[in-house]
Amino acid sequence: MTLIKPDYMAEAVKEALKAFDKGEVPIGAVIINKDGSLIARAHNQSETLKDATAHAEMIAITQASNATGDWRLDDCTMYVTKEPCVMCAGAIFLSRIKKVVYGCPEKRAGGLIQLIKTGKFPEIEAFLEIEFQEKEECAQLLESFFRKLRKK
Repeated sequence: MTLIKPDYMAEAVKEALKAFDKGEVPIGAVIINKDGSLIARAHNQSETLKDATAHAEMIAITQASNATGDWRLDDCTMYVTKEPCVMCAGAIFLSRIKKVVYGCPEKRAGGLIQLIKTGKFPEIEAFLEIEFQEKEECAQLLESFFRKLRKK
């Protein structure tokens, strides 16, 4: 019997599509626990909620904490369509998420990888596993969103 591994990044892309449809920056995130159960799913809602902190990662962390009953998410993995920004990287660090898998890099404002590369946060590097899982749809959604925005 062959087990089919769930495509968690595809679930994050589904969330990004929801954001796109709402006119939000199309970023989606999901969090799974150590047994592979999806315990949180979210997309950007900064415009909808009029809240600069309503990034997909932040909302997913809150949902996962509620699902587990603990703010410590040390056995969890986050799949996110774009490399987390510095704010979200801080929340990931504080919530002790074990691993982050992202679908496209943050090219402009600097994100999780750039934060770690500064060498000022060796604690992050010591416990956080980071994986780049290139997913063409992630970059395409963002490019399409910002192209559409510029035309307005």
